[in-house]
Amino acid sequence: MPRAETTFHELTVGRVAERSGVSVSALHFYEANGLITSTRSAGNQRRYSRDTLRRVAFIRASQRVGIPLADIRQALDGLPQARTPNAEDWSRVAERWRERLDENIDQLIRLREDLASCIGCGCLSMTACRLTNNNDRLSSEGPGARRLMPGTPRADVAEQA
Repeated sequence: MPRAETTFHELTVGRVAERSGVSVSALHFYEANGLITSTRSAGNQRRYSRDTLRRVAFIRASQRVGIPLADIRQALDGLPQARTPNAEDWSRVAERWRERLDENIDQLIRLREDLASCIGCGCLSMTACRLTNNNDRLSSEGPGARRLMPGTPRADVAEQA
């Protein structure tokens, strides 16, 4: 890590944790994974630029909507390092993620609708359910919750036995 003289505009790891609401260990994790960067003081202590607070807020918001850390890192790598990202920079990131977020929203809506129908049925069995998975036909498509995966067709309700 590069060494630099501490300036008034730099924040300690504790101050970033306090201001961002993220634990010190999470900040170290973010740094180890290339999501944020720091310099080192003469005493070898981490120092973060003030724009780190916005980056951490972005990381947390992205995680809350289901964006994987690898994609978050890629988005952050595309932001300017020499200045605090502005609204235009963040808009570009948001536009790139719009389709993915729409898919996530669709998936959550399907989950909500399907969960309500399963609770109404009472069986709660994706293997035996005549409504959503008649004769366990989805098992031939592979493992996991096939109906909840993006790009997979919904079970046909008309195929009830």
